[in-house]
Amino acid sequence: MMSEKLRAFNLKRTRDSYITYGLVIIFYIVIEILLKTGNLSSHMKGLLVPLTYYAVIAVGLNLCVGILGELSIGHCGFMCIGAFTSALFSRIMEEKLPTAPRFFLAFVIGIAFAALFGFLIGIPVLRLNGDYLAIVTLAFGEIIKNVINAVYLGIDENGLHVSLKNAMDLGLSEDGDVIINGAMGITGTPHNANFTIAIIVLLLSLAVVLNLINSRDGRAIQAIRDNSIAAESCGIPVTRYKMMAFTISAAIAGAAGVLFSHNITSLTASSQYFGYNASIMILVYVVLGGIGNIRGSVIAAIILYLLPELLRGLNTYRMLIYSIVLIVMMIVNWAPKVIEWRKKQLSRFRNRKEAA
Repeated sequence: MMSEKLRAFNLKRTRDSYITYGLVIIFYIVIEILLKTGNLSSHMKGLLVPLTYYAVIAVGLNLCVGILGELSIGHCGFMCIGAFTSALFSRIMEEKLPTAPRFFLAFVIGIAFAALFGFLIGIPVLRLNGDYLAIVTLAFGEIIKNVINAVYLGIDENGLHVSLKNAMDLGLSEDGDVIINGAMGITGTPHNANFTIAIIVLLLSLAVVLNLINSRDGRAIQAIRDNSIAAESCGIPVTRYKMMAFTISAAIAGAAGVLFSHNITSLTASSQYFGYNASIMILVYVVLGGIGNIRGSVIAAIILYLLPELLRGLNTYRMLIYSIVLIVMMIVNWAPKVIEWRKKQLSRFRNRKEAA
């Protein structure tokens, strides 16, 4: 009896995963049709890659917040690391490697460095819980942003030159090239990211997270989220699983950073993209999509990113409408009476389906 219930539960989760993949693929097909028929404005075309990489980082953050149960507000820091390390590699190797292998290696490097920093930061940070963890991860994001803004890096025939003062102190030869110019960041990053590549990265991120959730490791991580003391008493290595989830989450944020850096021509570690407000915005995507609901994070990220842009024609009421939508989504997702009503409606639908 127990094995039958477990089999039915696993089948339901597998079906839900396929539905999530299917929705992303359908979204991609619809957008491609609109692009082919010329029904998308140039402004909307420019939003396709950004909305996708925000969906990617929302998936990664939900793994940390919803599945692991640890509140992190520093994932924009991991995104910043992935963006700058990959952009630095692309700028250095721009004339030495063909486009495809260079972009692939930039992805690998951006993800690897974000995962490395996630592991290193996770060692002291994951000893904390709740608000303390949120404050420390927020501080980490701000430190990363400020350190990058203070770095000057150039390259010439003698190799790399680094300075924390100004570009003149790099001591480059006449043929030297300043790659990171302090607060001005990196200019001339190859524009390799497109909507198709972004969707592939989103699908891969979903595959990693959903397969982890549905695995034995994923069930252990969720047991730690529900009660870490009980999980540890059952022999689950709490620290190892926490580090696993946090590192994978950071790596996915790094992948979003690679898409970000290769979609713009000038990359700066500004507060607009990597600061506190950006971290809160991504957390809003996770919360309103449903904590622990990976599909909901993707849908919320797409809707909430596009909504302010679609309402630009209503400049006077744009943010008012946006705020109302946020409140309505919060009520629909979290109000106890609304949740109870939704469960009743779902139960009635299932009963009718079984009766038919």
